[in-house]
Amino acid sequence: MSAPLPPVPTLSRRLGLVQATALNMIDMVGIGPFVTLPLVMGLMGPYFLLAWLVGAGLAVVDGLIWSELGAAYPEAGGSYRFLKLAYGEHKWGRLMSFLYVWQTLVQAPLVLASGAIGFAQYFGYLVPLTAWWQPKLVSGTVVLLLVLLLYRRIEDIGRLGVLLWVGVLGLMAWLIFGGLTHATHPVAWLPAGGWSAVPGLLLSAAMGQAAVKTIYSYLGYYNVCHLGGEVREPHKLIPRSIFLSILGITALYLLLNWSVGTVIPWQEAQHSEFIVSTFVERLYGAMAAKAATALVLWVAFASLFAVLLGYSRIPYAAAADGEFLPIFGRLHPTKQFPYVSLLILGGLGFVFSLLFRLAEVISAILAMRILIQFVGQAIGLVLLRRRRGTTGLPFRMPLYPLPVVLAIVVWLLIFWSTGLQLIASALAVIAAGCVAFLLWSRKLQRWPFAPAVTSEKES
Repeated sequence: MSAPLPPVPTLSRRLGLVQATALNMIDMVGIGPFVTLPLVMGLMGPYFLLAWLVGAGLAVVDGLIWSELGAAYPEAGGSYRFLKLAYGEHKWGRLMSFLYVWQTLVQAPLVLASGAIGFAQYFGYLVPLTAWWQPKLVSGTVVLLLVLLLYRRIEDIGRLGVLLWVGVLGLMAWLIFGGLTHATHPVAWLPAGGWSAVPGLLLSAAMGQAAVKTIYSYLGYYNVCHLGGEVREPHKLIPRSIFLSILGITALYLLLNWSVGTVIPWQEAQHSEFIVSTFVERLYGAMAAKAATALVLWVAFASLFAVLLGYSRIPYAAAADGEFLPIFGRLHPTKQFPYVSLLILGGLGFVFSLLFRLAEVISAILAMRILIQFVGQAIGLVLLRRRRGTTGLPFRMPLYPLPVVLAIVVWLLIFWSTGLQLIASALAVIAAGCVAFLLWSRKLQRWPFAPAVTSEKES
C-alpha cells in the first residue's frame, strides 16, 4: 500500500484590517509624493492642491471597482483573476490575464528598480555619492535587503508592515505639524475665479500632466487585492482597507502639500530636488533635515517592501492556475509563500537597478497599465455583472454604472496625457505580450489553436 501524498501547501488567511490597510498605505506613499510635489507645483502654479484632489477623486472612483471585484473574488493575483473571470476563463480572459502577468514581469522589476534608484538619489543628501558605482551599490543593496525581509511567513510580514507604516505616519505627522505651526504664505484651494474657473482648469493640458504625477502617487490602494488569498474575512476587509487607505493618504497628501506651500512659496519649491529636506532645514536646521531625510528613506523602503510583496503573488497565481510557467507556482514547503516568484522578480529588480537610470520609465509603465489593468478591469466588471448578476456580490458600488464610466473616461484622458512616445511604448509591450501568448497557447494546444471549452457561466 503506497504512502499518502503530503498535503499541497496553500496560502493562509492571516492578514487583518490593520495589516492590510498598512500594506496599502505604505505602497501608496513611497518616495513618490516627495519627488512629485515640486513637479506638480511647477505645472499647476498656485493651484497645485487641485491636482491632488483630482488624483484622490480617481482613486475613490477606481477603488469602487477594485472593492467590488476584490470582495467577490478574494484570491491571490488580484487583477490577474479579475480579468480572467470577466472576459471568460477559456478564451479572451486567458489573453487578458496573460497580458497582465506579462506586463508584471516587466513592470514589477522596473518599479522596484526605479524606487531603489530614487532611494539612492535621496540617500545622496546624507552621504555624497560621487563615484559612478556608489549609487548602484546603494540601490542594489536595497533590493537584496527587501528580498531578505520578505522571505518569511505572511503573518510575520503583516507585523513588519505595520512597523514600517508607523514610520510613514510619523514622518507625515512631523511635516504637517511643521507647516501648521510655521505657516507664513497663503495657499489657494480654488482658482482666482472661484468655482466657475474650475472646469477650464480641470481640462487644461497642465492638469493632465500634473494628474499623471498625482495619480501615480496614489497608486497602491488595491495592493490588498493581490493578497486576497491571505486576508481574513475578505468580503468585508478588502473594501474597508481600500477606502481607509485612500481617505487616509488623501488627507496626508493634502496637508503635506499645504504645509510645504505655506512655508516655501511654490515659485521656489518647484525647483527643489530635496523638498522635504529643504522644508525641514528651514524650520528646524540642518540636523533635523538629515533626520527627515532618513525618514523619507524609511518611507521609500517601506513602499518597495509592499510593492514587491504584492507583485510576487501575481505570477504565482497565474502559474498555480496553469496559465504561466509552472516554476512560478511553487510555495515554500514550510513558510508557505511563493518564494520562486519573489526571488525571480527580486533578482530582475536587482539587475535592473544596476543597469537603468531613473527617467520616464515609471510613466511608460503607467501608460501600459492603464489599458490592460484599469480600463480593461472596469469594462470587465460590466461584463461580469451582465453575465452573473449582482445577487451574490458582497459589495456593490453605489450609483452603478456612473463610477465605471467616469473611471474609464478619466483613465483614457490620463493615458493620452502621457504623450505619443509613451503610448507607442505601451502598445509595443502589449503587442509583444500577444505574441508570447500565442506561442504559449500553441505549445499547450489551447485556444485559439484548439477549440475552447465554454462553461455555462461564460455562455
